[in-house]
Amino acid sequence: MTIAQLIPMAINLSMGLMVFALGLQASWRDAAYLLRQPGLFARSLLSMNVIMVLLAIAMDALFALNPAVKLALVALALSPVPPVLPGKQTKAGGSVFYTASLLVTMAALSVIIVPLGIAVIGRTFGFGIAVPASQIVSIVATGIVLPLNIGLAVRQFAPALASRLARPLSLFATILLVAAFIPVLIRIWPAMAAMIGNGSLVALAFFVVVGVLVGHGLGGPQADNRTVLALATATRHPGVAIAIAHATFPDEKAAMAVVLCI
Repeated sequence: MTIAQLIPMAINLSMGLMVFALGLQASWRDAAYLLRQPGLFARSLLSMNVIMVLLAIAMDALFALNPAVKLALVALALSPVPPVLPGKQTKAGGSVFYTASLLVTMAALSVIIVPLGIAVIGRTFGFGIAVPASQIVSIVATGIVLPLNIGLAVRQFAPALASRLARPLSLFATILLVAAFIPVLIRIWPAMAAMIGNGSLVALAFFVVVGVLVGHGLGGPQADNRTVLALATATRHPGVAIAIAHATFPDEKAAMAVVLCI
């Protein structure tokens, strides 16, 4: 097995372990939290998958971006919560139950949202995109749903073990992710450097800042919920976004650079 084959495996493993670690800190009741909060559920969906998609499309008129960059932004706006985000959210003061519920709910909805969004993208930008729904299901099932539910099960039946494992496992997953991403960043560095001078970096910063503001504004009266939604709105699952962008621009590194920057 080559290094090139090991790197994506390490990245996927690290993200799965992060979600597993979140499950060790929550319960199935926590994961269903959004179903008991229809107002917050609706605002979360509006923040992540409506406003940000419209923003990404509108940025086509504001910035003269590479077509791959335009597509990457819309793909990010359609994608669910990234596996690396739970640690950031809880460290920033976000609630574990809302984080877990947002993770699993948006992952489940992405099976519907992403294919429908792809159809809209194709009509808006004239791209011929064909990402099978089965590919999206595979990404969210293996990277989010499965590890989260395993963690929830361990928490349910072995709470003492879950408490001991959560922190060291999360730390290990973070170290593994950083180590695995270094070679990837080196490979796409020319594309990332080019973004500094062509306006793409400004567009990305604008996208993230607006995402944070939108999420914070729609998070409701509880400060921890605002923190969770702000971070979730501004950053998304890289695997889903890369799959969408790669289907249209298989040899374009700019799309991957956008996804990794955000």
